[in-house]
Amino acid sequence: MIVEEIMIKQVTTLTADHTIADAMKLLEDKKIRHLPIVDRENHIVGLVTDRDIRDAAPSIFRSDLHREDLENPIRNLMKTNLITCHPLDFVEEIAALFYEHHIGCLPVVNHGKLVGIITETDLLHTLVALTGAHQPGSHIEIKVPNKSGMLNEAAAIISGRKANISSVLVYPDPRDDSFKILVFRVQTMNPAGIIEDLKNSGFNILWPNLPGGSS
Repeated sequence: MIVEEIMIKQVTTLTADHTIADAMKLLEDKKIRHLPIVDRENHIVGLVTDRDIRDAAPSIFRSDLHREDLENPIRNLMKTNLITCHPLDFVEEIAALFYEHHIGCLPVVNHGKLVGIITETDLLHTLVALTGAHQPGSHIEIKVPNKSGMLNEAAAIISGRKANISSVLVYPDPRDDSFKILVFRVQTMNPAGIIEDLKNSGFNILWPNLPGGSS
């Protein structure tokens, strides 16, 4: 999946000459947390977040005394050292950027111009959709040796029960890198037969650990 498929294309923006008060109102009216700042040609020149605004805005107890602070241009507040991405970047690579840099959004830029924005909420919604977690079904975790063919073997056993696999995740065993964990999302509310078949084939079932047998 690429960024273009999940990015917000209708992006709310301001220019650097708008005031902090303008940004405050726009963030509140649009119920958004990130506000890209662009020039007249729609090139991105900065970014302001709701946290930036909260930090810069006068206290409610001193608002009358420092109202002029809100009339300062947004250029005095915006971040300019931005990380951006391209519409054709892969979503999993972008997710790594969010994780590594502890950021809440990424402006999407093509030929220097802002064409979209992707937020951590967009990534979360995408993860839910890709894993099928929002659909009825069962979650099965299997610990297998870290060697080729294990995923195919487990999937074949599940398919033998005529169960549809919604998604598969594979990650290293955090305790032993000679093993890996297979996580299946299966479209059945009763996985007991699948679990039994997997155990009879020698698979180590981590979840669900159903009664009547060891994992």
